[in-house]
Amino acid sequence: LIPCTYEEALLPAPQNISILSTNMKHFLTWSPVTVPGETVRYSVEFQGEYERDYANEIWIPISECSLIIVTQCNVTEDISATVPYNLRVRANLGSRGSKWSTLKVLFNRITTFLTPPVMEVSADGYHLLVKLEDLGPAFQFHIFYWRKGQERVHKKTVKEISSVVHLDTMEAGAEYCVKAQTYVEAINRSSNFSQTQCVRGPGDDRLPHHISPFRFCVLALPFLAWKMSQIFQYSCCPVVVLPDTLVISLSSLLFLGCCIFTGRKRLSEWMLLPGPAPGFWPPQAAKKKKAAIAICGGNLAGGPLL
Repeated sequence: LIPCTYEEALLPAPQNISILSTNMKHFLTWSPVTVPGETVRYSVEFQGEYERDYANEIWIPISECSLIIVTQCNVTEDISATVPYNLRVRANLGSRGSKWSTLKVLFNRITTFLTPPVMEVSADGYHLLVKLEDLGPAFQFHIFYWRKGQERVHKKTVKEISSVVHLDTMEAGAEYCVKAQTYVEAINRSSNFSQTQCVRGPGDDRLPHHISPFRFCVLALPFLAWKMSQIFQYSCCPVVVLPDTLVISLSSLLFLGCCIFTGRKRLSEWMLLPGPAPGFWPPQAAKKKKAAIAICGGNLAGGPLL
C-alpha cells in the first residue's frame, strides 16, 4: 500500500461562497465539491460580533446545516442582530474533510435587498381597498394614495397585514391611485415604490351626491316646464263630461215647452228650440221626445218628424 499524505486526504474546499439576502431572509450558498461515485456533505458555522470581539473568536455550528447534502444554508435565524457576521463552510466525506471556506466580506443584514410590496388595488362600491403581500411580522408598509388630478397625497402605515386594507371613501366617477413601499424598522430601511395602480369609483349611472345645483336645475327644467303646462291646461280649460241627468232634464224642459205651445206651433217650430244636435240624442231623451210627440199629437201631427 502507498501511504497517503495529509494533503492528499483533504477534500477540495467549497468555492464561490456568498450570501443571498432578500427581505430579511439570508441564505449562504457555495459551489458543490464533486467526488465521483460519492455523496459529499457540508457543515456551516457562523461568528457574530460578540464571538469575534469578546469570546476568543469562537465559531458556532448551525445545527440545521450540519452534514447536509445541499449547497445552501438558511442562516436567517442565526443573523439576529444588525452587526457584521462571518460565515464559513467545509465539505465532509466520511472521515475526510476539507478546509473551511469563509466569506470574503463580513455580512450585515442591513444590506438585505427589500423588494417593493406585491399589492392589488380595487374598488368596492365607493371604498378604496388594497391587498398586500404578507412578508412577516418584521415588515411594515407605507401606502400612498391620492385622487388623480390633485396634488395632495395621503399616507397610511400598515403594521399588521389583514386580508384587505381600507384606505378611503371615493367620490363618484373619480379616479384614485395607490403606490406602496416596504419598511423594516429593525434596519430602518425602505424598499423602492411599487408600480402605481389606479381605479375609478362608480360612474354616473346613479345620482351621486356631488352633482352641482346648476346641473340638477338644467336636468329638471324640461320636466318642470311640461308639468306646469299640464297644470295650466287643466286649470283654465278643464274637460267636462255632461252627466246623463242633465241631458234628461233638458229633454223634460223641451217636453214642457212643447205642451205650452200645443195648438199654436207646428212640430217643426218645436224642433227649433235649443237642444242636442240631430243624431246625438241619448236613448232616454229620444224616448221622451217620442212621448212628447204622442201627448201633444193633436196639434203637432201635421209637422215633420226629425
